[in-house]
Amino acid sequence: MFKALILKKEEDKKASSVLEDIEVSNLPEGDVLVKINYSTLNYKDSLAITSSSPVVKAYPMVPGIDFSGEVEETSNANFKIGDKVILNGFGVGEKHWGGMSQKARVNGDWLGKLPHKFTEKQAMEIGTAGYTAMLCVMALEKNGITPNKGEIIVTGATGGVGSIAISILNKLGYQVCASSGRTEHHDYIKSLGADRIINRSELSEKGRPLGKEIWAGAIDSVGSYTLANICASTKYGGVVAACGLAQGFDLPATVMPFILRGVTLAGVDSVYHSIRGRNEAWQRLSDDLNFEHLEKMTKTITLNDVEQTAKSMLENKTYGRIVVDVNA
Repeated sequence: MFKALILKKEEDKKASSVLEDIEVSNLPEGDVLVKINYSTLNYKDSLAITSSSPVVKAYPMVPGIDFSGEVEETSNANFKIGDKVILNGFGVGEKHWGGMSQKARVNGDWLGKLPHKFTEKQAMEIGTAGYTAMLCVMALEKNGITPNKGEIIVTGATGGVGSIAISILNKLGYQVCASSGRTEHHDYIKSLGADRIINRSELSEKGRPLGKEIWAGAIDSVGSYTLANICASTKYGGVVAACGLAQGFDLPATVMPFILRGVTLAGVDSVYHSIRGRNEAWQRLSDDLNFEHLEKMTKTITLNDVEQTAKSMLENKTYGRIVVDVNA
């Protein structure tokens, strides 16, 4: 028996979460059984746990789009018992039971080996948010945005993606403008490496089709008017990496930034990204992330704390990264 957070849903009602004892035989199919040590609480997890968005495709469901742990059983030739592994995305916590559990049985093709430089907890302090942030930075680089090209704006600066993106960009030598509506966390944002901060209200309302050229690039986890206004104020040849929809999934923009300034809108998906790309991103994280920043941006909770913390996250009352110690 082991403990897992289970989301259950009756017809026409919101899902509810309950901490239950589960038999290993009740786990879904897969060729690798993992003893989980840490998971994380991401924005997508919070949407799922609170039934705020139709993230979960089937019930009952164990939430948690990330986990790190140790292989207990395997029939997959790529892994052996005792291997330290991580998982980000691939539909776990949405279509397949996820990481907010003490054990998981998954398809071994979804797993990656824990990079030697990280502990299991550090890997989850980074998690999907940090891995996504790294993919966004790589998208800027691959499109020619180097530190000498100008300032990069990062939205959702107190969130997981935003916090880690600022840290990475700062270490790589970029000038960073952070967008946030939370003045109480300005010192925190600046401690991660932001050179200046603007209020998110400057971007969150309907703007002009084409504005003043300000930013060489952007990492946006917000979407909607925010993303549209960033595109409108990106410099000629600039690149905007879009990875989230915290404000909304709409994009009320025009084609003008793209056809008059050659702006590139680069979509970043972390859920089904290739294994090769994942490995590159994790290697880059081991080299380009300031590990001291991880400690100041991370809070650790237990499975018992998940539901309330998910509500707080959607109420904009959390910041940084939330790690779940599933055995505490």
